[in-house]
Amino acid sequence: MSQIEFLLNGEAVSLNTVNPTETLLDHLRNTRGLNGTKEGCNEGDCGACTVMVEDPDGTRALNACILFLPQLHGKSVTTVEGLVAKDGTLHPVQDAMIEHHGSQCGFCTPGFVMSMATAHKNGATDYDDQLAGNLCRCTGYAPIIRAAEAAADQPVPDHLAKPFILPEILAGVPGGSQPPGAATHFRPQTSDELATWYAANPDATLIAGATDVGLWVTKQLRALPKTAFLNGIQDMQQIEDKGDHLRVGAGVSVEALRPVINDLYPSFGEMLRRFASKQVRNAATIGGNIANGSPIGDSPPALIALGASLHLRNGNVQREIPLEDYFIEYGKQDRAPGEFVEAVSIPKKRDALRVYKLSKRFDQDISAVLGAIYIMGDGKVMSEVRIAFGGMAGTPKRATHAENALIGQPWSMESIEAACAALTQDFTPMSDMRASASYRMEAAQNMLRRYMQDAMGKPVSVLEVTP
Repeated sequence: MSQIEFLLNGEAVSLNTVNPTETLLDHLRNTRGLNGTKEGCNEGDCGACTVMVEDPDGTRALNACILFLPQLHGKSVTTVEGLVAKDGTLHPVQDAMIEHHGSQCGFCTPGFVMSMATAHKNGATDYDDQLAGNLCRCTGYAPIIRAAEAAADQPVPDHLAKPFILPEILAGVPGGSQPPGAATHFRPQTSDELATWYAANPDATLIAGATDVGLWVTKQLRALPKTAFLNGIQDMQQIEDKGDHLRVGAGVSVEALRPVINDLYPSFGEMLRRFASKQVRNAATIGGNIANGSPIGDSPPALIALGASLHLRNGNVQREIPLEDYFIEYGKQDRAPGEFVEAVSIPKKRDALRVYKLSKRFDQDISAVLGAIYIMGDGKVMSEVRIAFGGMAGTPKRATHAENALIGQPWSMESIEAACAALTQDFTPMSDMRASASYRMEAAQNMLRRYMQDAMGKPVSVLEVTP
């Protein structure tokens, strides 16, 4: 088994025989006696387990409960215990939390403090976003926000000013040193290494951000005897501008993609701001959000509406398909054994995309319906129409009947109403705990109406409309 080396509160850690699907949270509490990091939901939803993780790419807040130990190789981890200087001096956000009475029961406090300390180091002051992944049930957010604001101008403590990255850890143990048939956890350094190993081990589980697979372990208690951890593959973490499109590596995190997408398609970027939480976006990858085939994944409908294509690889064989063709039916994708998602190509088009996410909570919630609508024309007649929905079928799916009802038609509410009627031919949604079938259909139709109102320049956002 590959050796795992990282820094924990400034001290070197070297692990040789650890279970590769042991979470950092369990390791901290059960092995290290660092009990400040709490277990709340154990699925990356409440933020009580938040830690600070640093590497050459920056400083990020992550959920320790769904972070596997091999993902930490070559990185630095700081827990709430590590925020305090050796002389006992508290971190500025810890002082501010005391001063502003930001804690009552205290269970959620370490997670809040770690998110706040990470934001403080990064100079981030958009606290509604920075703390959206931390849930407080007792104090309320007002004193916590006041504490974050009070600490903002204080300097980063000296012991945290530089990331704890040791050269010998960065050099690491070669992840690709294992033979292709090795039945153990594998840490490839390149997509070529992954392709060779996965072709020989098609029954293995590929783990990038672990924001989905992590729950297989923590909630379903599944054993994953053969795993490959992809976070060391730098060539799959690149965003390349190809002129008429972006090629986005499958390992690019949602948070890294967000500002790039926001520049091209602001509505898509705004939806990604509501994609889970900061901690989850820092780990979750665009490739994982596509590859798992979820019918309620938030990025596929928007990418389908833009006409994105998917790059797949099996050994030395690479192929490109329209993203919409990847999703065959619920639980079934166009991906052969040993084949993996390598990248996605996103066309750079004139911005006519609107992405509407409907969920019970504004932040950090699974969509009941997500609609992505792209309509272009000459201002009089609609000539290019692409509409895709999540949550309306067993897969993310285009609304072809609604599209055909709009192509060649004038820009008018009458045209939209015809498309709303055609939408009933595209989908037969199901009822579940998030929404009934009738609610989903009406919501999807209203998203088409909202698009036209938006195109007419009328305010349509709940954040903008006032009584």
